[in-house]
Amino acid sequence: MEFASHQNAHPYMANSTAAAKKIMMDVIGIKDVEELFEQIPSDNRFPGEFHLDEPLESEVQLHRHMSDLLHRNSSCSENLNFLGAGVWQHYVPAVVDVIVSRSEFLTPVWGTSSSDQGRTQVWFEFQSQLGALLDMDFVGLPVYSYGAAAGYAIKMAARMTGRNQVLIPASLDPERRAVIQTYCGAEELNGYIDIVEVAFMPQTGQLDLNDLDKKMSNKVAAVYFENPGYLGQFESQSAEIARIARAQDAETIVGVDPLSLGAIAPPSSYGADIVVGTIQTLGVHMNAGGGVAGFIATRDEERYALQYPTLQVSVTDTVVPGERAFGLTLFSQSSYGSREHGNDWTGNGVYLWAIASSVYMALLGPTGFREIGMDILRRSHYAAKRIASIPGLTVNWPAGFFKEFVVNFDGVTVELEEIDKRLLENGIFGGKILTNDFPQLGKAALYCVTEIHTQSDIDRLVSTLERVTK
Repeated sequence: MEFASHQNAHPYMANSTAAAKKIMMDVIGIKDVEELFEQIPSDNRFPGEFHLDEPLESEVQLHRHMSDLLHRNSSCSENLNFLGAGVWQHYVPAVVDVIVSRSEFLTPVWGTSSSDQGRTQVWFEFQSQLGALLDMDFVGLPVYSYGAAAGYAIKMAARMTGRNQVLIPASLDPERRAVIQTYCGAEELNGYIDIVEVAFMPQTGQLDLNDLDKKMSNKVAAVYFENPGYLGQFESQSAEIARIARAQDAETIVGVDPLSLGAIAPPSSYGADIVVGTIQTLGVHMNAGGGVAGFIATRDEERYALQYPTLQVSVTDTVVPGERAFGLTLFSQSSYGSREHGNDWTGNGVYLWAIASSVYMALLGPTGFREIGMDILRRSHYAAKRIASIPGLTVNWPAGFFKEFVVNFDGVTVELEEIDKRLLENGIFGGKILTNDFPQLGKAALYCVTEIHTQSDIDRLVSTLERVTK
């Protein structure tokens, strides 16, 4: 027995029946829907048939279909994960999910500053907490990603200096670099910013100061570097990099993982003018297809404040003694207030993560940040030492890194893709293969260890690597 379809309309589009389409075409005066698309050049249209599946007839079928698709994935909840390289697996306390799931935070997309005092206060607390962690006074609401934050900051520096060149490390995350390239634009467009790469030293993984010095000029709007960098290393020359930039009146932009600031000094202590980074490590789950949020922070100086593309929240006394109110400031210079005349286009797709990060930072406090920062240092350095003991494997820079480190496999004959395949067969996600992006590193992969990894997890990785590399 077969169930005959009785559905004439798409279940989520009531106007998808043939009769409904005819009524709409009659109203606008056309005989065929093709008339709507005749102005599109033929070489911009797909000439064939799409051969789409038949529409699903019910929510039951849709749920089953989506579940089947999701079950094709191998997730980090089912496997031991040592993959980072831009999105990292950190523990998200249960209370964070509880707070961000509350309807007063989860459902309102927008509202006036007076209608959402609770939400606006949490945004203010986010800015205040992050500012204290970074030792910076002025913090905007989050932007879409780490790369977006870096791109915005570079454009801020270009507007401030009137220059059109930025120096970045050659060791930068290729995906983050691509985002920065998008923000810097194309050469034939107005506002184009030329990106110049600065070499890194193969002995240390840090920026080559001689190359930086050679490429500095009065065309450079900013020097951008990260601490820790994409390849995990702390940049111990940070103060000297800032000095070189300052000598040419260029801005120093530093990218940072805020979770590392429990273990190292904040960027302001070594001369950063603008600090950017991710807040995904501050209570935001890993996800794909949606922003995991980045931040921009500066000193509380007018010349920086007037260049922000984002929104800021301020607090002030009201006419009632002892009462305070929270409101948005510098609204007019954003795309919310001035559309295309704003400093840059920005949006609210990740503002919920400001609330998640605010809860996370409040839970940790200064002591918690110190504990988790030092814990990650201990665990990751233990893992690097154990991996380096495996015959044929070495760690490029075995000291001075935070949670990520480069493992070299030149001493084994098995290819990296095969090693990762064998690891996955044993329930382990291996490191990010670096061969295509950084061929000068040889047969290398980037491994990540965080507070979620126990000693037994690391020992399991080591024993599995010993087997699969033979």
